[in-house]
Amino acid sequence: MRPKKPPVVRERFGVLLHSIRFRLVLWFTAILAVILFAFSAFLYYTQSRNLQEEAIHEMDRRVTGLATNIQTALRQGSGQISIPNGMLRDTDVFILLSPEGTVLASQGPIPAQEAIQIVSAGLQTAPQTSESSAIYWTGPNSQNYAFVIAPIQSPLGINFLMIFGGILDPSALVRRFLLTLVAGSLLTLAIALAGGFWLADRAMRPVKTITQAARTIGETDLSRRLNMKSKDELGELANTFDAMLARLQAAFERQRQFVADASHELRTPLTIVNLETSRAIASHRSPQEYQHALSIIHSENDFMTSLVNDLLTLARMDAGQTTIEKTPLDLSDVAVETVERLTSLATRNGVTLEAGSLPETRILGDRQYLLQMLSNLVENAIKYTTGDVKRVCVETGTADGSAWVRVSDTGPGIAPEHIPHLFDRFYRVDKARTRDTETDSDPESPSGSGLGLSIVQWIAQVHGGEVGVESTLGAGTAFEVRFKAV
Repeated sequence: MRPKKPPVVRERFGVLLHSIRFRLVLWFTAILAVILFAFSAFLYYTQSRNLQEEAIHEMDRRVTGLATNIQTALRQGSGQISIPNGMLRDTDVFILLSPEGTVLASQGPIPAQEAIQIVSAGLQTAPQTSESSAIYWTGPNSQNYAFVIAPIQSPLGINFLMIFGGILDPSALVRRFLLTLVAGSLLTLAIALAGGFWLADRAMRPVKTITQAARTIGETDLSRRLNMKSKDELGELANTFDAMLARLQAAFERQRQFVADASHELRTPLTIVNLETSRAIASHRSPQEYQHALSIIHSENDFMTSLVNDLLTLARMDAGQTTIEKTPLDLSDVAVETVERLTSLATRNGVTLEAGSLPETRILGDRQYLLQMLSNLVENAIKYTTGDVKRVCVETGTADGSAWVRVSDTGPGIAPEHIPHLFDRFYRVDKARTRDTETDSDPESPSGSGLGLSIVQWIAQVHGGEVGVESTLGAGTAFEVRFKAV
């Protein structure tokens, strides 16, 4: 019994058979083999024809010399036909026939009668078109003979017939040429196979590097990079892989930061609720103190509800589970509705909310999401508008094929270093401001989670728009969202 291959050897052999490297080399070798076969066949056919034509031409020349000698012998009237030494080779066939078909002279390895039968059969199967046309025959030991028939006329006008045959390739040049072609082709294929494996292995080496890196890189090790310097397709693939890792790393970092910030935002109101309930049940208190504690708990509950809703909205946005149904609408109508909904909130906070210039502004958009976008901007403006004159204004308009809506306030303004981070999730300009101070100062005041502007930016982007911010310290801030007008 033949010994079985070890499992490791079988596994490696199976991997090799299914690898791209093996298939590339196999296809390359197969194509090269087809090309070599076609080229070798063409060379063999051409060389064989050339050698055959040269052999026939040489036989015609020798037949002419033999015919001249025979005519000379007939002219001298000798009764015996003799061929001079050196004119016939050992492998040549020579037959001289009388007009009656009698063999007058013969020489060669093939008997005269057998040679006559070969020539007769050749004449019947392929009638000759000229006197020097040859008849081909394969003899023993695969020797290819050619027979030439030549008429000889004696001085007395008697027509004799000479049959002359010879081996087409006495030196076996064609056979040796065929062996050379076969050996050369096999050697070329062997070299191509070995070179193909070497080149394929060298070419696929970056793929191995990428594969090994992909196996070792995990969620906690996304900082690794391939950093390949090659400019070919594999180098481009490696650079794309590095860019993908960078995006994944940024996404995981955002996710971790998002979870940490959300946990922090939820922990604060939960702590406040726990403290207020602990104070309320610790000892007997007045109705006013109970009412104050319940107001704080209610405020924190509203904050947590708003925060959870915002988190759910952002999660759906990130997962692509939101459906935007764009229809033609007037952006000024959305602005008017927003002002009407939030006027009571502005009044409670001592802010004057007014509508400025609101000409007809047609865009394609989802009314519900645009209403949420404007509400977030207005609520944010109401929350941070301070000073003796508290005013928030909402305006719309068109310019240069764009439609815009602007929400401006008379608040303290935003420092330039904070503006690039305004749309980051959970980002607050005043980091010293906490939920504790907000709640203790005024439980009824609007509170934010730092997610409103992120939602505003997402809604603007899915509508093909962009958000701009202009702010001057001590003078106020204006948020402007631009869309494509229709």
